[in-house]
Amino acid sequence: MKQPPLNFYSIFNQYHDRLKKFVTITVKNEWIVDDIVQEAFVRAHSKIDTLKDHDKIGSWLFRIAYRQCMDHFRKESRNPSEEIADFRGMNTSDSSTTERKLEQHQMSVCVQNQMLLLPENYRTVLWLFDVLGFTLKEIADILELSVENVKIRLHRARKKFKSILNQKCSFEKDERNVLVCEPKDGVNWQRDGADSGNDLMDFAQKHIERKKK
Repeated sequence: MKQPPLNFYSIFNQYHDRLKKFVTITVKNEWIVDDIVQEAFVRAHSKIDTLKDHDKIGSWLFRIAYRQCMDHFRKESRNPSEEIADFRGMNTSDSSTTERKLEQHQMSVCVQNQMLLLPENYRTVLWLFDVLGFTLKEIADILELSVENVKIRLHRARKKFKSILNQKCSFEKDERNVLVCEPKDGVNWQRDGADSGNDLMDFAQKHIERKKK
């Protein structure tokens, strides 16, 4: 049965923000994120007719983006750059002054900073599974690994990330009974310009709950 043609404009709108977050986590350099994402969509557009199963558009797009990230790493290894990554500069949502947004910001910045301490292969699989919600099979397709290798890498990534959170972050309920995160080393985060999405809040909460069990 012939599949209906894909609307690439709709695909772009649906996946752009998620793809940008994924690339940011993977390459840790905000200065080249937009270029990688743009190139990924350009390549996807040129190869859209080769996608046999439209239900796999998500994992297909992320695989293209991941390959672009790997190409970037290979180029960087040949031509070391002086650019310094500053994850705090990423801003994927409109600013807000509500207390809830500030609470989300506090948690997300702290957790983001600690996630960036993970090796690339760990933070990538962790982000794909725990934050973006891809299945093990989809992640295997994106990273071009076996499902078993994805399971092993995910287990090791979670173990490492849990250790980092325990060492670097302090999670407590404040007077409003709201879960807040503070870095144990006393480093102050900036309140402007970071992603304040719920995904990292939920992600950190999962690891905190595992710790308590």
